[in-house]
Amino acid sequence: MKQVVDAKGLSCPQPVLMAMQAMRANGSGEIEVVVDNEASRENVSRAAQSQGWSVTVDELEGGEFRLSLAKS
Repeated sequence: MKQVVDAKGLSCPQPVLMAMQAMRANGSGEIEVVVDNEASRENVSRAAQSQGWSVTVDELEGGEFRLSLAKS
């Protein structure tokens, strides 16, 4: 089951820390991170890629972004 990290309304570094905690806890698989600003989108994406996770970003309504992180 995919873990969802809701980081809407939070400013960096909190979304990055939450995503990193989920990546460490899972080790691999799929994680969905939802953020509501471009800085968090970029920072979470960069952090995930630095840990070997692939990142797909979908822009949602209301200026939100869904980042799908995957690692096998």
